[in-house]
Amino acid sequence: MNEIQLYIKVGHKIRKVREGENISQQELADRCNFEKSNMSRIEAGRTNLTLKTLYTISKALSIPIKDFFNFEE
Repeated sequence: MNEIQLYIKVGHKIRKVREGENISQQELADRCNFEKSNMSRIEAGRTNLTLKTLYTISKALSIPIKDFFNFEE
């Protein structure tokens, strides 16, 4: 797996968790104090997440950071 593939997989995992909780992209962005456009780029895998950003998202979704890297599902 290369970097781009990792960004895409993590972004898709964030989207899957968000949608599973019936949270809109705008609502998650608001919870994280991000612009919706930034959340869109994150979920699409078009940006390199910092640890701080990933931590903020994990807290907003109430899941451990490690769950974003569980690609077995």
